[in-house]
Amino acid sequence: MTLTEKLKDYADASVKRHPGVAQDIMQNAITELEATDILSHAIKTGDTFPDFTLPNARGEVISLYDLLKNGNVVLTFYRGGWCPYCNITLRGLQQALPQINAKGATLVAITPETPDNSLNTQEKNKLDFQVLTSENNALARSIGLIYKLPEDLVVLYKKFGINLDQSQGNTANELPIAATYVIDQKGKITYHFLAEDYKLRADPIDIIKAL
Repeated sequence: MTLTEKLKDYADASVKRHPGVAQDIMQNAITELEATDILSHAIKTGDTFPDFTLPNARGEVISLYDLLKNGNVVLTFYRGGWCPYCNITLRGLQQALPQINAKGATLVAITPETPDNSLNTQEKNKLDFQVLTSENNALARSIGLIYKLPEDLVVLYKKFGINLDQSQGNTANELPIAATYVIDQKGKITYHFLAEDYKLRADPIDIIKAL
């Protein structure tokens, strides 16, 4: 089963788990985001990805352009370990890691989670690739990926036990849209996946093809 199929299965089951008002709130938030021009502001294929230096879960500092010295980089953004779609995606990428590495590429995940929370996510999903924290969503903001959650969705998330303040260490209630990039050694983006709907993610099959 592909990652896309796994995500769809989970989404279909979620409709049954959270029917009625809860489902309406989550879907309305996606619809409102789709009505904005957020995708037009995000960097895409053909653009140059800006260099960054970010800490991993163990406090080591990682630079994009240092990674690019060894080959292409696959860069994916995820919302947090509280997000089931993110966890499904991260596990799917972990399964595809040998194929990604065989193409001479390095896989990196970027999250607004605090390092302690990202370490939990990394250990829970048994990830063998770098997970980097971008404090206050600074990197995603700089490339046009950030949106603010509607208040009713924030309230709903808290009812679900999802506390973004705790996850990110801030009270902004902001998240990155689903985004994955392949970046060549010159820093140019050769593949991008962007979606306002958090249930949609770049499939490893397409990433490997892009490599």
